[in-house]
Amino acid sequence: MAANLNVLTDKLNSIFTNQIVSLENTLSELTLVINAIDMLEILTRLRDDPDLCFEQMMDLCGVDYFTYGSDVCEGGAYLKSDFVPEAYPSRFAVVYHLLSITHNVRLRVRVFATDNDLPILGSVVNIWPCANWYEREAFDLYGIVFTGHPDLRRLLTDYGFVGNPFRKDFPLSGHVEMRYDPEQQRVIYQPVVIEPRELVPRIIRENNYGGVK
Repeated sequence: MAANLNVLTDKLNSIFTNQIVSLENTLSELTLVINAIDMLEILTRLRDDPDLCFEQMMDLCGVDYFTYGSDVCEGGAYLKSDFVPEAYPSRFAVVYHLLSITHNVRLRVRVFATDNDLPILGSVVNIWPCANWYEREAFDLYGIVFTGHPDLRRLLTDYGFVGNPFRKDFPLSGHVEMRYDPEQQRVIYQPVVIEPRELVPRIIRENNYGGVK
């Protein structure tokens, strides 16, 4: 497998010389980062080029890098509410996991959406039809819009759901709640009435905590 990754690395560098943002081999997993403007061209060639031949897209997922890489802040919180542009160029990305049966090799491709307020990427349904529901899931949970998708609508949440629950800034209690109203004899929506609990702050213990003195 290591030999296959080395061969694949050379092929990718040769074929996409001026289109690669980064190409890293970490823990025997190859990750290719490309620009959104080039993604459909590159992903199509990854499928069709006989030297690459990634026939299958195994998975597609959205990622929210908001607060990613932040330090533990004062008071014991897990993350600070800031973005780290030095590490990642944009807040939202989509990750594609590809498999080449022909060459027995896998590839992870990451594409960042350029607009944090309205993340938009091209749909890959015409490249790998199995991406249909994966893209709907990323649209539903992260609010990432896929242009060219044949039926982009929510997949897991309700039609009246407000917001995108996998975004880092989405409140744990949500925005609205749904209940059955016996007087109206139907399901209704209303603002959340649950009072948020005060979470116990994270405690960073000493190295010898619980040990024998």
